[in-house]
Amino acid sequence: MTGNSTASRLALRSAALGYLGILLIAPVALIFYKVWDDGFGAPFDAITSPAGVHAIQLSLITVAVAVPLNTVFGVGCALMLVRREFPGRGLINAVIDLPFALSPVVIGLSLYLVYANTGWFGEWLGENGIRVVFSTPGIVLACVFVSLPFVVRETMPVLREIGTEQEEAAATLGASGWQTFWRITLPAIRWGVGYGVVLTTARVLGEFGAVTIVSGQIAGETQTVPLWIEQQFREFDQPGAYMGAIVLALLAFAALFAMQLVGRRTDTVSAAPALTTDGTEPKEAER
Repeated sequence: MTGNSTASRLALRSAALGYLGILLIAPVALIFYKVWDDGFGAPFDAITSPAGVHAIQLSLITVAVAVPLNTVFGVGCALMLVRREFPGRGLINAVIDLPFALSPVVIGLSLYLVYANTGWFGEWLGENGIRVVFSTPGIVLACVFVSLPFVVRETMPVLREIGTEQEEAAATLGASGWQTFWRITLPAIRWGVGYGVVLTTARVLGEFGAVTIVSGQIAGETQTVPLWIEQQFREFDQPGAYMGAIVLALLAFAALFAMQLVGRRTDTVSAAPALTTDGTEPKEAER
């Protein structure tokens, strides 16, 4: 019986690893391999061209704006949905998942209809010198829209799991709402928030459909890295396209590594013994 169980576990693990290898590991590894077929010069020249460098810069700017916005919104919205009861709570909870249900192209078209020169707000924005569509604000807005649910959905289960006992105890001891959040709630949900941030970063870096509509794909102006890769591929510059894909992969890996590094440091600080007022470690309480 034990031998059969061991064989079954090994078979399931092998099947899972094989499935992941075929769908994920092999294609990514092949890109890293194929990029050097024509030597190092062609891919390097492509990614360091003015259009390639601008695409990388624009993608990083978009991440730097969209991810913090969705992180702050996501944590606040998760707290509101889990810790509060109010009319319309179910509707808000359902609307949060709207970017998951809609195609990114539909999101891009919706933003175009609202913010283009002929849209609802586009004429007024244009008269006041504000350009949204076919510019950086439109790209950021599209990426904020498509990546909005991740932090919310990763934080809510953690909030339900930790309960409210520690928060209520802190309030009983006189802690303010901000003190309770920073010292009790946020450390307890940090891994959920961190995972949501990684997913948000990956989605913003790789977003194509919505950004295609609102950016206009102007080389050197409104091209993010995915749009630049698509242009290189259409122009049969495969080494450049592969190099752009590698840059996107490395940026995603860097975000994941940064989350792991911050999490380890946080765990180390949390595990360190507290000090008394004279700087010495507290002694174990006598029974």
